[in-house]
Amino acid sequence: MAGLLFGTAGKPYSTHGESTMSAIERIAELGLGCMEIEFVKGVQMKEDVAVEVAKTAAEHGVKLSAHAPYYINLNAKEPEKITASKERILHTARVASLCGAQSVVIHTAFFMGDPPEMAYPKIKQNLKDTLEMIKQEGIELTIRPEVMGKSSQFGTVDEVIRLCSELDGTAPCIDFAHNHALKGDMNTYEEFAEVLNRIESGLGRSALDDIHIHCSGIKYGPKGELKHLDLDESDFNYKELLRALKIFEVKGLLICESPNLEIDALLMKKYYNSL
Repeated sequence: MAGLLFGTAGKPYSTHGESTMSAIERIAELGLGCMEIEFVKGVQMKEDVAVEVAKTAAEHGVKLSAHAPYYINLNAKEPEKITASKERILHTARVASLCGAQSVVIHTAFFMGDPPEMAYPKIKQNLKDTLEMIKQEGIELTIRPEVMGKSSQFGTVDEVIRLCSELDGTAPCIDFAHNHALKGDMNTYEEFAEVLNRIESGLGRSALDDIHIHCSGIKYGPKGELKHLDLDESDFNYKELLRALKIFEVKGLLICESPNLEIDALLMKKYYNSL
């Protein structure tokens, strides 16, 4: 992948029209390079629309990813919730693939009171089962477990790297704001560089050459993330993050999740290009 592309989580607010195709066109007009299609409340997109999305993205040179529904828990106690979680990931992968998306981001699991190390084998097996279902349907994209911002959820940097190192067809979604929110640290150049070094050590240089990043301002408390903020309202040190990404020559997609979406995406792109 050529360079680091900047884009938005969902439709830019300045989009003219309601369709995903209009959003992609607006991304291109703004000079951004990517967009994450947000299926977080369920996958409602029809297959014929997904095909049009892929066509529009290709015409405008916009790279796409997708975010699966929030209602996923591969560590649920109830078997029916596990089954439903697998199906939501699979359905997202089907539609995302038709859209031409390169990857699907997932919120993998909640611990449900289990010690993280005890929950890990169950989470891994359930994701492995889901990946097999995706492979059997001939779908070719990457499933990206996200680094999460709450201690009740699976998804520290090390947990995500470990999972992705053990399962083919996966790669991390590194949310640096979530990582900062967990303990209020991980907010300096040295700490951002440490994360990038851990990714390369655990997954190889290829993981930095095709990375998927979420970034935003963030409000947090003792238990982690509370809500996303605009960058200028937050203590998140995005400039030092961008400096680390530049020095490490990281390539891939950086998706802005700030409430103001394209404003912060363009802010980050401008600063990155000035380095």
